Amino acid sequence: ANIKRDQIDERLDKAVQYLRSQQNRDGWISDDYSNRNAMTALAILAMAAVGHQPSDLTPEGQSMRRALTYILRPENQTNQGYFGQRDGSRMYGHGIITLMLAEMIGMGPSDDFDDIIQQRLEKAIDLILRSQRVRKGANYVGGWRYHPTDPSSDLSITVWQLMALRSAKNAGMKIPSGAIESAVLYLKRSYYSGRRNGRLTNPVSGFSYTPGQGPTYSTTSAGMLALQVCGEYDSPEVHGAADWLMRHRARLHWGEQWFYYGTYYYAQAMFQRGDRYAKHARQEVERILAPQQLKDGSWPRGPGGSVYATTLSMLSLSVKYHYLPIYQR
Repeated sequence: ANIKRDQIDERLDKAVQYLRSQQNRDGWISDDYSNRNAMTALAILAMAAVGHQPSDLTPEGQSMRRALTYILRPENQTNQGYFGQRDGSRMYGHGIITLMLAEMIGMGPSDDFDDIIQQRLEKAIDLILRSQRVRKGANYVGGWRYHPTDPSSDLSITVWQLMALRSAKNAGMKIPSGAIESAVLYLKRSYYSGRRNGRLTNPVSGFSYTPGQGPTYSTTSAGMLALQVCGEYDSPEVHGAADWLMRHRARLHWGEQWFYYGTYYYAQAMFQRGDRYAKHARQEVERILAPQQLKDGSWPRGPGGSVYATTLSMLSLSVKYHYLPIYQR
């Protein structure tokens, strides 16, 4: 049966072609030279999110294979398992690359390829687990920060590591349940509310970058998605964050700080929440992102370049497909 393709499908196709146009001979995909491994991993995730796989015998599948082959080069991961060093992307990049590898398990073009993904992934996950166990102040326990040995934590970096752990667990890897529980508690401490007798004193609120700060669009969306991915669909923090976003971001504002980053999490988090939240978010995300796409298929550069802007826009617009396991309810 021919499924009627809509405008969003066509925009996503153009975006895939843009990413392919940015691919270097070596296989990496980035519009400038900073954080190229993290950008390449985001490009692989974005292409997978719209239905392409590295095992496909198509030009898109070939692009993904070349990009994955580049990431899997031994020099891109330290002996300790760290992916964030070579391209300067720190624990951000490490979490993004680890999540991508966990999502690609079983999608490689051959068994040998999948074996290499598995080996790199196991080392990367071990680094995340070791990094979480570094001694930290009471408020920061359970989270992660810019470097594997940092004694503090922030929500933004924590969410990438947590998504990577959950994805690896979904793919059948053994992840200690205590690691995920500890991270969930850190996220809940980042929710901007007092507590009395174990209950939230301001239930409709959001998540902060670090515990005690006020909520923002991007951190609230990220915290809400991460808790749901960990199975906390009915926690008061998730319900409160969804209502806070409906109240404070009933209309999304183009160009606000961390717009692409926040909108990626917003689209996914509200989709997970379901019902009117999902419907409203999808309409808003399509309304604001569709007209901003440029002729070449990219989105205007944010603080991170146009591959960054384009991949996060694609991940925001592709929730309707739910191809990536991590984002399935």
